[in-house]
Formats: sequence, structure tokens, C-alpha cells
Amino acid sequence: MFLSSQVKGGRLPWSGLLALSCAAFTAVLTELLPAGLLPAMAPPLGVAEYRIGFLVTAYAAASFVAAVPVTAALRGLPRRPVLCGALLGFAMSNALVALSSSYPLTFAARLLAGAMGGTLWAMLAGYAARMVPAERRGRAIAVVLAGITLALALGVPAGSALAGVVGWRATFAALALLAVLLVGWVRLRVPGFPGEPRHARVPLVRVAVRPGIRPVLCVTLFLLMGHQAMYTYVGPFAAHAGYGRTGVLLAVFGTATVGGIWLTGVLIDRFPRPALLVALALVASVLPVLGLGAGAHWLLAGAVALWGVAFGGAPTLIQTALVDASGPADADAATSLQTTVYNAGIAAGSLTGGLALDSLGAGALPWTALPPVLLALVTVAACRRHAFPAGRRAVAPEARVRAEPGAVAVTCAAGDHEGRRWAADAGP
Repeated sequence: MFLSSQVKGGRLPWSGLLALSCAAFTAVLTELLPAGLLPAMAPPLGVAEYRIGFLVTAYAAASFVAAVPVTAALRGLPRRPVLCGALLGFAMSNALVALSSSYPLTFAARLLAGAMGGTLWAMLAGYAARMVPAERRGRAIAVVLAGITLALALGVPAGSALAGVVGWRATFAALALLAVLLVGWVRLRVPGFPGEPRHARVPLVRVAVRPGIRPVLCVTLFLLMGHQAMYTYVGPFAAHAGYGRTGVLLAVFGTATVGGIWLTGVLIDRFPRPALLVALALVASVLPVLGLGAGAHWLLAGAVALWGVAFGGAPTLIQTALVDASGPADADAATSLQTTVYNAGIAAGSLTGGLALDSLGAGALPWTALPPVLLALVTVAACRRHAFPAGRRAVAPEARVRAEPGAVAVTCAAGDHEGRRWAADAGP
């Protein structure tokens, strides 16, 4: 007997998808806001500025550690209360940061936020996929992940500017209030999905070895390593190129990523594989241009803009491929693995770039970033059967996995469509 998956069509639930996109926006802004407030936060907390930077590190570390075990522990619970709980965790963390005068308490609050972030990122893409029919899955995920781009391009600069006017504590308090308001939006407009019954739950190890999962995780790791090796040190590289306006380059990159997200939303459901190949090829082409021609400032700005367009869409394309490979029913488990890999890529890329900067100078950064990006491109080109097929699947891949003897069909409500999968019979 083979597993089956049946999906019925329905309209695109814009209000619910935008609520999830705002959740992504809130998570990214919570993670990165301290980086723009180092001088303001350090004196009230009685520490040096570099230790405020560790508040971002604490978030990333907690997200890395928590994503897989917390997701595994919560798979049996209804999805909407888990999502609301993560948002309330963000609200509590940001409220503590707003009120705290103790660095250890602030650090603990950031650990809480990171754990909530790991939980949230493991849910968002799978939640979006379950809200729409398969043929619209890519666009739904693009809408949700656009919140990341908007947070990077607009949210973090706006949050830093707001802190300059009303103070950093009021800014974190406003972020806490935003998370609370989002809970109300989610309860009103995001459909509730049941958790997975124990007898229907696919073990995490079996999800990880499903065809297509490992190549997608490898592409995630390689791309983030290359991207972070360059992006983390844009400031020193700009100085090396004789261009002292780092903020302008970051604004160019952030604005271009918005265009990349929009373009991806147009192409993803019809041309997912070509779109990802072009995006990765464009990133790989930009890096030598930066390495050879950054002294020409117009060329530097143009290359950064193309980099932003390409990278803006790549994470959405990769995460959609992961959901296709895992199937929406197991997307939370698969994306929890990707969250861990994503943070590992950020850490490895930042470390590699830092070592290159220290030993070889800023001019070596593009050439340090290029090999992992090329590895990502080669992996996508080679893995066209399961991980990165030419077209979108209308049937989830678990349809091709042989079921255990005595399997029974379990129907899972899925908003505007219905997913039907087979699971081992737990008894009469």
C-alpha cells in the first residue's frame, strides 16, 4: 500500500497570510533591533557596547538550540495556540527588555525570545502551505516570508530611528504591544489546525532522510555561509573600496530585496527551479564583480543591488522546495531542521568572513564567499529529481512512501483545502 495525499482548491486567504507575515516581521525586528542600539543600551545596563551585541548572539544561539527539540515536543498540540504562545513569548521578552536595568535579566529575556523564534520559524512556512492549495503554495510562502525582507529593509532602520526619538525602552515596549495585537489578528484570521496524533506523527529522523530533504538543507547551509561571509563585513569592504557610506549600501541592498521578493512571488509557482538557479547564479556572478571592480563606486552599488534582488527571493524558493519535499503535514519538522541549519550557516559564514578579513584583508571577502555559493548552485543543478524538480508537485511526496501494514487514513483539516495521509494504526 502507498500513502496518498489529496488536495482540494480554494481562494488565497490574504488576511491570514499577512498576519503570518507580520509575525515574521516581528521576529526579525526582535532579533536584530539591539544591533542598532548599542550606544543607547550600554550605559543604562552598565556594560560595554560589545556586550549589547551579545544580545543578538543570545537570540541566535537559543533559536539554534531550541528549534528542533521544541518543535518535536509541540507537534501534537493544535497549531494556532502554539503560534499565539510564541507571539506572547515575544511580547514577554520585549517587555522585560523594556523594563530591565539588569544585563543578566536582559540576556535571559533574549534567550526566551530566541527560543520563541526557533519555534515560530519552524511553523510559518508549513502553516502557509496548509492554508492554500498546492498550486498556490509557493506564492503563499513568499507572502509570509516577505515579512523578513520588510523587517530588514524598513523595520530595523525605522526601529532605530524611533528609538532615537522616544528612547530604546519605549521602542521595545511598542514591539511587545505589536506582538500582543498580532495574537488577536491570528485568532481572528488564521485558521486553526490540529496537532499531529501520535500514531500519525512521522519521526524527525524519517523526515530528515526523506528524498530531497538533505539537498535542500545543504543548499540552505551553503548559501547562508557565502552570504554572511560577505554581508556581515559590508562596512569594512566598503571602506576598502573607498566608499565610506555603508548605510547607503545597506539601504540599496534592503530595497533590492523587496524587488526580489516580489519577483519571486510572480515566478515561484510556475518556474521554481529556473528561478532558484538564476538567483544563485546571479549571487555567484556578483561576487567576482565585487572582488574585481568595487573601486568603481557605480559598479559597487549596482552589484549590491543585483545581490539584493537575487538573495531576496532565494530563501523563499529554498523553503518552498523544502515544504514540497517534506509535504505540508511534516513541514514543521522539516523547517525546524532548516532553522538549525540556517543559524549554523550564519555562524559559519560570519566566522569564515571574520577570519578572512583578519588574515587576508577586506579584498578577500568576495572570494571567500564565492565557493559556498557555487556549491549551492551545483547542488540545485544536480538534484532535480526530488529536491528541486522543474515543476511544483500537486501531491505531497509522502504519497510515494510505502505505508506500514495495517495503515489507516487520517484526514487533517487544512483551511481551504483538505490533506489526507496514511498513518500506522494505533489500535481499535
